[in-house]
Amino acid sequence: MRAVLIGAWTSAGSLSARFGGPELAEHDPHGRTLDDPGSGQKYPGTMARISGRIRIAVPVERVFDAAADSRNEPSFNPAMTGVELLTPLPIGLGTRFRARMGKAGGEMLVELTEFERPHRLSSRTASSMMETTGGLTFAAEGDGTVMSWDWQVRPKGWMRMLGPLVAALGGRMERRIWTGLKHQLEDAGSARSA
Repeated sequence: MRAVLIGAWTSAGSLSARFGGPELAEHDPHGRTLDDPGSGQKYPGTMARISGRIRIAVPVERVFDAAADSRNEPSFNPAMTGVELLTPLPIGLGTRFRARMGKAGGEMLVELTEFERPHRLSSRTASSMMETTGGLTFAAEGDGTVMSWDWQVRPKGWMRMLGPLVAALGGRMERRIWTGLKHQLEDAGSARSA
């Protein structure tokens, strides 16, 4: 999920080959990141908002479970090369993952910050290039699911210069990746009913 957006930068031409082992940053009450490992300085309100929705012809519980476990993501996000669970099962509030992205093997940390199965899933993802917060909502619609996303992306370091491009490119990449999840789940559903 949130790793989807950060990881997509790697497949878009090395914009976010994340180096080193980032830690989740602390926040002030105004939502500004206090720790910017990329430059060692605070960065003012540079933020992009990325939102969208997709209908998936699969029951809401299956869509939620697939999105909640980031270990599934490499199967539908070609930019993600691997995911490691850092906390004990079961997956829920506070679960953390380490994801590896792209050819450079950049890393990011993902933490689930809200877990209301099967309706809402929020997270915070941190890398050396950006921090993403936000969430997914899941609504049953007939025998399918409408999954919506709403992310706030804060580029770090030199990525701040790409401000206007973050929302435009990120929105397209996010849709492409969630479409991959849609096809994977719907194809698996078709195989089960055959």
